[in-house]
Amino acid sequence: MSRDDLTAHLASQGAMSVADYMAWCLTARDDAYYRVADPIGRTGDFITAPEVSQIFGELVGLWMGAVWLSMGQPAPFVVVELGPGRGTLMSDAMRALRVVPGFAETARLHLVERSGTLRQAQAGALAAYAPVWHERLEDVPEGPLILVANEFFDALPVAQFVHAEDGWHERVVRMGADGCPVFASGESCAPPESATLLPDPEPGAILESRLASLPLLRALGERAGMHPVAALIIDYGYERDAYGDTLQAVRAHDYDDPLAHPGKADLSAHVNFAELARMAAASGLTPCGPLPQGEFLLALGLEARLHRLMSSARPEQQAALLAGARRLTDPYQMGSLFKAMALTDPSLPVPPPFTRPPRREQ
Repeated sequence: MSRDDLTAHLASQGAMSVADYMAWCLTARDDAYYRVADPIGRTGDFITAPEVSQIFGELVGLWMGAVWLSMGQPAPFVVVELGPGRGTLMSDAMRALRVVPGFAETARLHLVERSGTLRQAQAGALAAYAPVWHERLEDVPEGPLILVANEFFDALPVAQFVHAEDGWHERVVRMGADGCPVFASGESCAPPESATLLPDPEPGAILESRLASLPLLRALGERAGMHPVAALIIDYGYERDAYGDTLQAVRAHDYDDPLAHPGKADLSAHVNFAELARMAAASGLTPCGPLPQGEFLLALGLEARLHRLMSSARPEQQAALLAGARRLTDPYQMGSLFKAMALTDPSLPVPPPFTRPPRREQ
């Protein structure tokens, strides 16, 4: 896939929405980014939290164990990871879960992954747990379910809307006057729900909505009507509805023009956790959080785990452990921008370290 492919597509098919552009670049073609790329790590385009420190996956694993216990230790049950990367998070999680008797023996691991390249890496990292792969969550077998999604929702297509004097218009990618792809205002349209919750916008204001999350959340909600269900979502984003253009491209660990290398760069947009919570609640799930990632990890015992690892580490390993822990929790690095949210079926208690939101006065 190349910029010439994009130019040819726009010339033949006309403008496409920002959401359709993201899907076209990332998953919709056989040669799309997440179908063929190996994007994670020093030789890729970006590094995710599980690659920063083993503590991240270990603490996620202990969270899964606590949730399983709160479900009454169902056996067997399904563990799902959406977009498992190179399998690092789940490998670290399952290793930590050895301290929870019965978890590993009764868990059935299912991975939702479209990339053949990444499936090979996952197969190597997780061979001991006999993973089964799927293209969609809807294809995962029924049963009690614990789901983890780290940096997954940010890559789902996001629609953008631009405010003008005559109202809202969907933002599109089209051919510019110079023959190059550009972002532009498309046809007039109704705004997303969040527009009714915000102050009147200035001309040119951009509002984002990720309706691509709905099918997945509805699938979880349907399962929650039959079995215990809990999901942990960790991603970068914002807690409250807001205007702003957060679409970004990353290539070789640097920011890139989102239109410069279609299919060759990672495209993502910040997760609106307020919108995600509304969609989850409408799907029959109970949202808990979000919490800043740093607060989430520290509450789960990051400091104690760090001290234990450092007690038997060599000096150079200690420095790496400290640097990784700081990167995960520092508000100026990943600690505040990244958030953690849990979604559960209404029958389950609020999972740690979340607390039930205060009841609003009637």
